[in-house]
Amino acid sequence: MGKRRKPIQFNDKRLYYSIQEVADHFAVNVSLLRFWEKEFDNIRPKKTAGGTRQYTREDIQQVEIVYHLVKEKGLTLEGARQSLKSKKDDEVKRVETLEKLKEIRRELLLLEEEFDRLHEQQKYSNSEIE
Repeated sequence: MGKRRKPIQFNDKRLYYSIQEVADHFAVNVSLLRFWEKEFDNIRPKKTAGGTRQYTREDIQQVEIVYHLVKEKGLTLEGARQSLKSKKDDEVKRVETLEKLKEIRRELLLLEEEFDRLHEQQKYSNSEIE
């Protein structure tokens, strides 16, 4: 049995995620992510002056696409590269759409939490007035 995926808890205040966090998110080794960086032009995390990789949400989305094509769909590296180049592959579009929907869902949940917090504040303020 392989490692379990550990989903990243995205935070609006946080711009970058470590290679270890991304590896844990996909339940893969850090070395596989480094390998994919060499094999796929679409995976290019920013590197600090010291060489530390900094993955953005967009970078993680690109890893998600490669992960889906290689690990879930079972394509070879060349097959995955061709699929990414053509951009005609419905699976790539599906993964991109799912990632966008997940992001929208996260934003809606944050808005709902903020709404609930404001509603509670208003109820508290109204009870103090009475």
